[in-house]
Amino acid sequence: MSSLFEETDRLVRIPIADGEVYYLSELRLGRNAVSILRQLIADVVWRQDKIVVWGKMYSQPRLVAWYGDRGSDYTYSGIRLTPLPWTDLLLEVRRRVETVTASSFNSVLLNYYRDNRDSMGSHSDDEPELGERPVIASVSLGEERTFVLKHKANKLAKPVRLRLASGSL
Repeated sequence: MSSLFEETDRLVRIPIADGEVYYLSELRLGRNAVSILRQLIADVVWRQDKIVVWGKMYSQPRLVAWYGDRGSDYTYSGIRLTPLPWTDLLLEVRRRVETVTASSFNSVLLNYYRDNRDSMGSHSDDEPELGERPVIASVSLGEERTFVLKHKANKLAKPVRLRLASGSL
């Protein structure tokens, strides 16, 4: 009897103090990660909001979009997002992520880093609407980027750096 998932579908636990982090180098999505990325770039309703950092107003250094279930509004950095309805492609990715992680998700924040000048600074995903112990899944498409995790309280703890391959979870 064949298994529904192959070895490549196993999440690998990344050792980190006081947290649970798992990595999958290739999330099988049924088609090439580049074609998914191209479709998202073309079809998603992108926006670039203004944020306040240290008392100064800046344009976010990336484009964003919020899709999800009705009522799954989200606020961060003073920006309130009301979800757009799921697209067929986002629903496909959502189903695959839910299958691999054995978790359910009601929304997705898409971040489009157009080039090497776009970024996201250090932050905590600790907004009240995420709950006390949120499960957050991140799918990377496009150029490889480094994801840095720092302990929030223990400043002496060494940061964990993960190279996120295109198509990884």
